Amino acid sequence: MHAIQRHVQRWPPVNHRVWSMRATQLFSTSASRDKQRLVVLGSGWGGYQVLRSVDKKRWDVTVLSPTNAFNFTPLLASCAVGTLEFRCAVEPVRRYSPQVTAYQAWCDAIDFKEKTLTCMPATPPLSFEKSSTPPVEKTTTETKFPGTGTPFTLKYDKLVIAVGAYSQTFNVPGVKEYAHFLKDVRDARSIRTRILECFEQANQPILSDVQRRNLLHFCIVGGGPTGVEFAAELHDLLHAEIAEHYPGLARMSKITLYDVAPHILGTFDRSLSTYAEEKFRRDGIDIKTKHHVERVERDKMIVKEQGEVPFGLLVWSTGLAPNPLIQTIQSLQKHEKTQSLLTDEHLNVIMQDGKVVPDVWAIGDAAIIKTDILPATAQVANQKANYLARKLNRIVRGKEHDKPFEFHNQGSLAYLGDWKAIYDRSNADSGIKGRETGRLAWLLWRSAYFTMTLSLRNKILVPTYWFLNWIFGRDLSRF
Repeated sequence: MHAIQRHVQRWPPVNHRVWSMRATQLFSTSASRDKQRLVVLGSGWGGYQVLRSVDKKRWDVTVLSPTNAFNFTPLLASCAVGTLEFRCAVEPVRRYSPQVTAYQAWCDAIDFKEKTLTCMPATPPLSFEKSSTPPVEKTTTETKFPGTGTPFTLKYDKLVIAVGAYSQTFNVPGVKEYAHFLKDVRDARSIRTRILECFEQANQPILSDVQRRNLLHFCIVGGGPTGVEFAAELHDLLHAEIAEHYPGLARMSKITLYDVAPHILGTFDRSLSTYAEEKFRRDGIDIKTKHHVERVERDKMIVKEQGEVPFGLLVWSTGLAPNPLIQTIQSLQKHEKTQSLLTDEHLNVIMQDGKVVPDVWAIGDAAIIKTDILPATAQVANQKANYLARKLNRIVRGKEHDKPFEFHNQGSLAYLGDWKAIYDRSNADSGIKGRETGRLAWLLWRSAYFTMTLSLRNKILVPTYWFLNWIFGRDLSRF
C-alpha cells in the first residue's frame, strides 16, 4: 500500500487550466472561423483542378463528390484493354486531406438564397439505415450506391458547381442495362473483364463457329474521340496478344463502329477524319455511319438500317446528358438544347431574371458560357478551372479580378492504332497551325498525355507500363 502511495505521489499535480485549454484545442473544429467556406461539387476535370490550384491556407475548402478520385479520361481506353493499369488513370482526392474536407456524397439540391446544400452519402448503407434505392449494377456515376437515405446539409460562402455530365443514351431502350460506358476507371475495368470473358467463353468446345463469331463481335456506338480511340486500342489488343494466345479466335473477331453522322470524328478537320476512316477500313474495322440504333437487348441490338446485330460487347459513347442535380435546378438559366447551366464570361451562374449570382460559379460539362459556346471537352474544363482558381485566390486576398475567361485552343488528338494518331491544330490559337498524321502525331499524342498526367507517381507509372507492355505484352489474366 505504501509503495503504491509513493508511486502515485511521484506524478506532478494536474494543471486543470492547461488540460482544459488542450481539450478545447482537440475538440474544436479544424477550420478557422475567419476563413470563408469554399465548396466544390465534383472531382472531375473542373472540380479537381480547382481543388489542386486554390489557396487551401486561406480558404476553408470542402469537396463533395460521389467518388474519391479524379479520372484521367484520355487514358481510360488504354486501361480498358490492358495497355495501362487502372491506377495510372486515377488521382486520389484524399491527397489534399486534411487541408481539404472531402465527403463521398451526392448533392441533391442547392438553396441559393440560404446558401445551403442538401447532400446524400454515396457510400454503402450503415446497419441502422435503410437504403433509399437498391444498388445500381450498371452505372456511369462511379458508385453503385445511390444513397443511404440519411441526408445532411452543408453551408457555403462560395460554391463551384463542377458535377460534370452523364452518358447520353437518347432514351434508346436497353442501353443502360446491356451496354458499357467509358466514363471512369470502373467502366474501364468492366470492359476489360468482359473482353477477356468473351474469348474464354468462345474458347469452350460446346460452341459453334457462328456462336463464336457473334460472341467475338465488338460493337462501339459513337464515332467521337472516345469511341475511335477505344476501337484503336481494341484493334491493337486483338492483333497482338489475342492473336498470339487465341490465334483461331482472333481470326473470328470483328470490330464495328457505329455513328449517326456521315463521318466519324466530326470535330476534326475533314482531311483527318477521312484519314482515320481509311486507316480503320484497312485495319478491318467496319465503319457504319448514318446508322441508328433503335433498341438494345441482351447480346444483340436492333439497328434501323441492318436489323438484328449480335454482339459480345457493346460500348456506348454518344455524347453527354445533363447531371440530375442540374436538371433539378429551376432558378438558373440553362442552355435550351443541352440543359447545361448558362454562365457569364466570368463563369458566374445567371438567375432566371437575368441577375448574376456573384458567389456561385459553374464549370466543366455542366456549364456553358452564354456568349461563347465551347465544346464539352477536358481541355475547356481544365482551362476554366485554372481561370477560376486564380480568380478565387485573388478574391480571398481582397483583390479584384475583372478579366473575363478566354479559351485558348491547343488542338485535338486521337489515337488510331498501330502507333499512329492524328493531331489537329488547324484551329489552334497559338503556335504552329496545321495537321499531323501517323507516327509523328502518335509521338505528340503520347508526349501530350504524359505531360498532362497530374502527379509525379503517374508521371512515373504511365511510361513504365508503356515500356513494360512493349517488352512483355499485355496481361490477359482475368480476376
